[in-house]
Amino acid sequence: MAKTIDMQLMRYINLFERAAKVSTTDCFVYNNAIYFAVPKKLVFQAVGRNGENVKYISNTLRKRIKVIAMPSKEAFDSETSDTRKVEELKDFIKDIVAPVEITSVDFKEGAITISGSRESKAILIGRDRCREKELSEVLKRTFGVKEFKIL
Repeated sequence: MAKTIDMQLMRYINLFERAAKVSTTDCFVYNNAIYFAVPKKLVFQAVGRNGENVKYISNTLRKRIKVIAMPSKEAFDSETSDTRKVEELKDFIKDIVAPVEITSVDFKEGAITISGSRESKAILIGRDRCREKELSEVLKRTFGVKEFKIL
């Protein structure tokens, strides 16, 4: 699935790559924070010693910055078991919505269902469903998810 990146996100990616010296292809905005998804091996290098790369980018853009681990592409091959796919998705979603607690993530035939406590659901949905729409768009763009529900 091809990802489309607008010019603003492309500027964010270029700044991130210059500051952190780590290549990334995925950048998105969720809950007024900019997320950069990098390979798991390079997360510590991207953050920098004492978080200096993240602090520099955050001060430059005047926004919150988070660096998360990108799920491995091997996990989403057709031969991979569904349990591994669900674990990769669960880790990715937990990184995005942290510190909100999620109890379970189900992934079946292009549909993702997330469940949590009553307070967690309210936070995940957000006012006027803004956070739900943002998360749905991220999952649609990254994994090709057709349907997204919060229970």
